[in-house]
Amino acid sequence: MRFIQERGYPLNLAVATSGASGVQDSFCSPPTLEAKGKLRELEQISSCKFFGLPEDNLTFLRLEEDDEGHPKANKTNLEIIQRHFVKIRPAMVFLPHWNDTNLGHQRIYAMFRQVAVKSRYPLVVLLNRDPKTVRMRCDVYLEFVEEIASWKGELLLFHQSQHQRNLNKRGHGLDKRILEVNRESAELCSLSELYAEVFELEFFRISELGDILG
Repeated sequence: MRFIQERGYPLNLAVATSGASGVQDSFCSPPTLEAKGKLRELEQISSCKFFGLPEDNLTFLRLEEDDEGHPKANKTNLEIIQRHFVKIRPAMVFLPHWNDTNLGHQRIYAMFRQVAVKSRYPLVVLLNRDPKTVRMRCDVYLEFVEEIASWKGELLLFHQSQHQRNLNKRGHGLDKRILEVNRESAELCSLSELYAEVFELEFFRISELGDILG
């Protein structure tokens, strides 16, 4: 995201769900889903301010969620995603990979794909590697140095509820967990720098979507 922004391209961030289920009760008072959701949104806003994303370019879709905090795969959520997609008309979309143990990642990808196919215009999707990604191709990568890694670690620490949950559950923070994935990615791709973001590409072309030309 930083690489793209520094080159003058516009970025729009859509936060699909509150992620309230990822906040431990001890971190939020009162420990209600509503309070946890508001906390996560404030963390996201602070993180985006640090990044330098204009406030108008951040959208909370607030999709309907099930009892475990995952987005429901239903018509209402599909329509919300479609409205936002049509409004932005992105040339590139960054998403979590579908081959992931996180049910939310799976459902968001599946709904987005329905919207992308229905839209019938060309775009490229970059599916990123997450700590819960099972397997994926490395089609493109962006390697980065320690200075950028430190900046990224500072950015991640704005999500304090997730940082504390990782400390309690895994014994290390969110920054270390994500950057370790970036280290592994650089090693897997045999890169010269210590860190890398890797992506699997998926293309949506007009010809593949059934349009008849001429």
